[in-house]
Amino acid sequence: MKKEEMTVSPPVTSPLSRNYIGYGVITASFTHITGEPSEDSPSLGYLRRGSVVRIIKRQSSGKNFISWVQLETENSGGGWLKEEVMDIYNSESQAKTASELLSR
Repeated sequence: MKKEEMTVSPPVTSPLSRNYIGYGVITASFTHITGEPSEDSPSLGYLRRGSVVRIIKRQSSGKNFISWVQLETENSGGGWLKEEVMDIYNSESQAKTASELLSR
């Protein structure tokens, strides 16, 4: 009997022991921060290309299963960005280096 092939996807939120997932560098010209992980959510502001953000949560939502990341902000309940508008790095120093290279 042949085993069925099955695609395995990583968990939406990383099981790492640290309290954040990583650091994102915005690669789009600019992107809106939303209050909820939804395209229908109102904009809370925006970030420009090269901005570095700390990511505390990852979530998929919507009928197209869009991947969203929650940003760490000074007040609780930070904003959300689509994951597709950024590159994600393990450390802040890696993200800062990538950001500097984008501005050249």
